[in-house]
Amino acid sequence: MDFFTFVKDRMSENPMLLFRAARWLLLATVLFFLWLAGWFAFAGPGEQRLALIREDLDADERETIQLFQRASPSVVFITTMAVRRDLFSFNLLELPQGTGSGFIWSDQGYIVTNFHVLQGANTARVTLADQSSWEAELVGVEPDKDLAVLKIDAPRARLRPLPIGSSHDLAVGQKVFAIGNPFGFDQTLTTGVISGLGREIRSVTGRTIQGVIQTDAAINPGNSGGPLLDSRGRLIGVNTAIYSPSGAYAGIGFAVPVDTVKRVVPQIIRYGRVIRPGLGIRVAADQLTARLGLRGVLVLDVPPGSAAARAGIRPTRYDERGIIQLGDVIIGVNDQPVQTSDELFNLLEAHQVGETVTITVQRDGQTRRLPVTLQALQ
Repeated sequence: MDFFTFVKDRMSENPMLLFRAARWLLLATVLFFLWLAGWFAFAGPGEQRLALIREDLDADERETIQLFQRASPSVVFITTMAVRRDLFSFNLLELPQGTGSGFIWSDQGYIVTNFHVLQGANTARVTLADQSSWEAELVGVEPDKDLAVLKIDAPRARLRPLPIGSSHDLAVGQKVFAIGNPFGFDQTLTTGVISGLGREIRSVTGRTIQGVIQTDAAINPGNSGGPLLDSRGRLIGVNTAIYSPSGAYAGIGFAVPVDTVKRVVPQIIRYGRVIRPGLGIRVAADQLTARLGLRGVLVLDVPPGSAAARAGIRPTRYDERGIIQLGDVIIGVNDQPVQTSDELFNLLEAHQVGETVTITVQRDGQTRRLPVTLQALQ
């Protein structure tokens, strides 16, 4: 007698066995479906969608879908609020200021975005990919590079940092992917290629950001602060600006290179600001230097004890007759020519505090080369 015939005979002899078996089968079925529903409820967004990729898609489509599923949980939506006084009641009101994008830097809750996304705001909220919303604390900013860091107190299990790539070895024509929240539409993916490298754009402070990545991936208002990724899903830039007369996508977008981000963000997290290397001098405005017929950067003031003072750099001063004596004019750093103050600061920031550089100056019609050990600027 086989097993099934044995079970059938026993159940015909005792109908209660059939009832109990049916009850246990129903319970097991219910528990299975409850477990399955729980898995879909608590699995990460990427895990849920990975199972839904169609088999009939081509390889390139599948790679793009998988990249988005891996990276999108790291991208956040940022909303900012500003405090204003009501004109009639004089009460303080918290009003919407703007929106932007950002991405998770570490599982300690650090979020990277653009400075201009937060500019003028009093508070900010970060919405994660799972739609949970968190009050954000401002850690620090670097307006010259249009970067800022926020911190949220979300559980580590909810925080998925992006893998970090490099930008010094990029090539024109390389595929790139931008994820952000243009016009408030969250988790939006656009694709394109690197259109140019080594571009320069102006930050909100007027300083140039060098080494900027140009891309034709669509970047619109709201994308600011979101990540630009390579085909492996690694961060290679922070989407920061578009070139468009209308203010919307026109085929040219710019991203702050990740090599700059890797230098700036850890300092903001550690010190709350960026520690810049410099000479400790005050320089003349470029327009004034040009009106004086000089080429380079005119030194106005050299504080005692500064790196420049120790190196013997001369400031502009009055002589004993009350006549202005122009100070040194800086024309080079480590044999790289300098024509504007912006160029001087950018060349110095490529070095570290405590590093010695050679400053070339014009003094009394002669060229001098002075070694200077860079100091930390406040």
